Amino acid sequence: MLLDKPVGFTSNQALQTVTRLLNACKAGHSGSLDPIATGLLPLFFGEATKLTQFLLNADKRYWTVFKLGVSTTTYDSEGEVTATRPVTASARDIEKTLVAFRGEIEQIPPMYSAIKHQGEALYKLARAGVEVEREPRKVTVHEIRMLGFQDDLLTLEISCTKGTYIRTLAHDLGEALGCGAHVVQLRRLATGDIPIDRAVTLEQLEALATPAERARLLQPVDSV
Repeated sequence: MLLDKPVGFTSNQALQTVTRLLNACKAGHSGSLDPIATGLLPLFFGEATKLTQFLLNADKRYWTVFKLGVSTTTYDSEGEVTATRPVTASARDIEKTLVAFRGEIEQIPPMYSAIKHQGEALYKLARAGVEVEREPRKVTVHEIRMLGFQDDLLTLEISCTKGTYIRTLAHDLGEALGCGAHVVQLRRLATGDIPIDRAVTLEQLEALATPAERARLLQPVDSV
């Protein structure tokens, strides 16, 4: 099933909700989304859970809004503000700076992430006030396109490889501009060749009366 994940849900919470609505047993998802994010979250049920890895490796496309001038602990609006700086960059300055973020780049994963350090998730260490050194990771940004810039809010569309942290992209771009930045909105528009307009919402699922009716919205694996 292709779900349009609502804001405020972790990927696992969204999966558990749909699993309950379908009265399913075995379930999994492909490609986590942060609670602040919405958009395409592929869900797999039954024997199809063996195929989650195929979509994990697919490229992703996002629509996002960065708030310039404010840095946070999590690199998004759910974190605590760590610094505020004036924004002096123009749209032209931003366009020039974005050039360095296209193609193969290195990212240092954020502390608030599920990556493990000596068996412990980084976000758990971060919540305990512990920061550890993280190795840079190579990712590829196929395209990063500015859609708008107004009132220190920068709207972008980004196509990238798996493992790209949009939050880190916001943080690094903000540092490159000398003002800091964080993510305030994030929406996944596509995974591989699968667009968001093929997805269903939790509201659509909940509006159906029975698990059998909801199961009709499941898509065969070969269509994904």
